[in-house]
Order: sequence, then structure tokens, then C-alpha cells
Amino acid sequence: MASGIFHGLFYHLFFVYLASSSVGSQNFVQGRLLLISKPDPDNAAATARWLVSQNSWGILSTISSDFGGAPFGNVVSFSDGPPNEGRGIPYFYLTTLDPTAKYAISDERASFTLSEYPIGTCGKTDPENPTCAKITLIGKLKQVEPNSKEVEFAKTSLFSKHGEMKNWPKDHDFRFYKLVIENIFLINWFGGPKPLTVDQYLHLKPNELTSIS
Repeated sequence: MASGIFHGLFYHLFFVYLASSSVGSQNFVQGRLLLISKPDPDNAAATARWLVSQNSWGILSTISSDFGGAPFGNVVSFSDGPPNEGRGIPYFYLTTLDPTAKYAISDERASFTLSEYPIGTCGKTDPENPTCAKITLIGKLKQVEPNSKEVEFAKTSLFSKHGEMKNWPKDHDFRFYKLVIENIFLINWFGGPKPLTVDQYLHLKPNELTSIS
């Protein structure tokens, strides 16, 4: 029996070795393949876009009509584009059977919060520590115009990262939404929030996000 366990462990380690060798120097963090290296904290725009491109879920908050206008935070999946083609705008696949999209009909104000912690690059650092970056995008949650080029981009972006979505119930009337960003709150080091405009965030130069080769 011990021999069988040994052989099983050997083949498991050998498989891990082959898998890591096949991707060259690409980084694995907590079993997750990182496509882009973490930017320098001094580059606020690159850090913000990195956080958005490397995450796959976050907390989307809207203004509730059921709880006296209190903020309502909901865990949602999202994508800002296909792998290595992110544009920085979060897209969502939502139904008004869920409170988030329902609330946005009467009040579009929303915020979307992401942390570096789920990416796996914070190590043993507490998620609240300023060196473990976090971002809140503030703006309006709007439905993407049906039958538009943008809705096709949203669909490709989401389904390429969240394949399960393709099979979600058709009778639930899922639709594509986006956050139209108006303000950005970013902390990625000590010293308080980093100054970052929406224009700087959306028009980041491609070479400022470095792919791992």
C-alpha cells in the first residue's frame, strides 16, 4: 500500500513539474496562472488596470429600494475583456431577479470593489494592509445596448472567463451590464489613496502592463 501511495505522489509531482515547465517562466500563485506581472506601486494606473484584469469577481454595491436606500453589496462575477485584451471597464451578466440589477433600474449609482488578495500576490499580508492593493470604481451601472458591437464584446469577455454563464437559465432574462466609471479610489501602498483620473485609467499605454513571458 505504501508503495502505491509513493508512486501516486511521484506521478503527481511529475505532472506538476511538466505543467510548470510548459509555461516557461509564467507565474503560478495559489494554483492560478498570472498573465501579467504586478506593476510598480508608483504607477497607479497600471496597478488599477492590473487589479481589474487579473480578478474575476468582486463586490458590486447599489442603492437598495428594499432597505431604505442603504448600500447593498453583492458578490458578482465580471470581466473587463478576454485574456490579455482588457479595456478596464467591468462587464457583468445580471438578472433583475437578483437585487443588484433590480436596484439599478431605479438608481444607477453603483460602486465596484476589488482586492489584490484573491489574486494571491499578497502572501501572508492581511487584506486590509495598504500594501495589499484594493480599488473601488464608482459610477453608474447601465445595461449594455443590445445588438451593439459592445454587447458582443461584453459577451465574449464574460463567457471567455466564466464559461458556466453560457448555460444559465434563459427564462431568467440575464442581460449584459457595465459600470460607467466616474471616480476611482485606489490604495496600493502606504500614504493614502493614489491620485488617479478616469482618463489616466482608461488610456493606459499598453506597454505599462507587462505580460509574463
